[in-house]
Amino acid sequence: MSVKQNLSEIEKTLAAHVPDNDQASLPNVIAVTKYVTIERAQEAYDAGLRHFGENRLEGFLEKKAALPDDVTMHFIGSLQSRKVKDVINEVDYLHALDRKSLAKEINKRAEHEIKCFVQVNVSGEASKHGVALEEVQSFIEMLEAYEHIRVVGLMTMAPYTDDTAYLKSIFKQLKHKRDEIQALNLSHAPCTELSMGMSNDYAIATEEGATFVRIGTRLVGKEE
Repeated sequence: MSVKQNLSEIEKTLAAHVPDNDQASLPNVIAVTKYVTIERAQEAYDAGLRHFGENRLEGFLEKKAALPDDVTMHFIGSLQSRKVKDVINEVDYLHALDRKSLAKEINKRAEHEIKCFVQVNVSGEASKHGVALEEVQSFIEMLEAYEHIRVVGLMTMAPYTDDTAYLKSIFKQLKHKRDEIQALNLSHAPCTELSMGMSNDYAIATEEGATFVRIGTRLVGKEE
């Protein structure tokens, strides 16, 4: 199927699952294009998408150079500190701030304020990156020391499972933590956004209040 056809199906699903049928609060769709050609990414652009996500430095820079200037570029993968200097001033959103050493390097290399999502390991899986749920507040409070970092929200990667109830609990916990941080009224961390949900679980994430969903397989045809 074409990206346009896939996007149409995704948009129908989002509309059916948005909380309280509030169509004004539909999440932004990030086209995860890390395993597809520039031509396929351009097809996503032509279908109307403007948010694009990459998790590798080379792919990120390649897609950003090739796509029109009005795209919003999201770096969605784990970022090694040694690669920060090569990409940080090119990103619109960084989705994987998960450690102090990375924050320190971002602050050192950034030439302007960087919109960051703090990555949270809600499930506690050893294989996943992210700050432990109970450490999120102290981690975000610590980030006040870094003037180039602005925490716009929280991000998580849920386990790959068909257990809908479990997935809902993961996303609910992230939303609850987001609400807690938002209530602190921290000037460096407005924390209004929720980046959660991928091809297999974006409908559930939407039900639980996602403001960004990261979709690769179901949209452009390759695995996220």
